[in-house]
Amino acid sequence: MASLPEELQAREAAARVRVEELQAEAAKLAVRLEKAREDLSRLEVTRETVAQVLAELSAAKVEPDGLTQDAPEPKEASAPHGIGVMMVPPWREGLVAQVLPDAYRDIVEIVADAPGPLQAKQIVPRIGLPTTTGKIEGTRGKLKRLVERGWLDEDAPGRFTLARHGPGTDRANSQ
Repeated sequence: MASLPEELQAREAAARVRVEELQAEAAKLAVRLEKAREDLSRLEVTRETVAQVLAELSAAKVEPDGLTQDAPEPKEASAPHGIGVMMVPPWREGLVAQVLPDAYRDIVEIVADAPGPLQAKQIVPRIGLPTTTGKIEGTRGKLKRLVERGWLDEDAPGRFTLARHGPGTDRANSQ
């Protein structure tokens, strides 16, 4: 029979393993949630665009003499929460990384703390994901989106750094 300290130590080790398993599962779910949010956002924007085009087409009526009358200017309707929302806003003066979704904010912070350019495969383990091809490619997609929105620079293919903003910076993206 094991002593009480040995039993407590064994239970602590088992609890630690369970916590690590749950953290890994939570990281996987966070990635899936982010993808689902992006898919939802794209679908909402598409639906709004189609509705607007259809409304404009139905507003342009043909008059009896064969001429069309101008369609009225579309009115801006208040949209339910989240519709048309951009998950990663373009960088602008005064905007901080805290406005980004968690996964993107973690990436920006890791790149900001790095002494030099990083590749996606170097970032994946630092954000707590397994270094599988799928996770690396998903992270690379996020890195590219951050470059498109001005948060990061890609000085060489696949090598990402924090974007340089302000006068006198020599950004390839800004020309």
